[in-house]
Amino acid sequence: MSSYEKKNLKLIGTNQEDLKVISAYSQDSIVIIKDIVFLKKNKIFLMIVNRFMWEDRLKQNKRIKSAIKFEGILKVKSKKINQKNRNKRLECLAIECNEILGKNYEINFFFSGGAIITLISEFIEVSLNDLGSSWSVKHIPMHKI
Repeated sequence: MSSYEKKNLKLIGTNQEDLKVISAYSQDSIVIIKDIVFLKKNKIFLMIVNRFMWEDRLKQNKRIKSAIKFEGILKVKSKKINQKNRNKRLECLAIECNEILGKNYEINFFFSGGAIITLISEFIEVSLNDLGSSWSVKHIPMHKI
């Protein structure tokens, strides 16, 4: 590791403001449907994503494998996602959170093409942890405005 290279990112969020930061770091992450898991008994929702490293963009375009984990999850639902197509790739645009009746939270993952994953959570407890080493990529994610 060179002297200017950063250590892997590790973020923990416990409120809506923290989740906005994690959303920003997750923007343009690519997730394959088979890498999305809801452990109902443990109330854990987990996604392994290939995160675009916006924070390193001035030096080089890179991606890194990251785990995004939510705890206290009561329910998960999806829209416009064919769960039988386990190798389908989704591109994460944003994560948003709203407080709902009963003091629970609705956490929405918005993906390109209108796909959405919604989590119903007892509280906000989220972590984003980079795993392993990054790799260079040619393309920068682009969006139509």
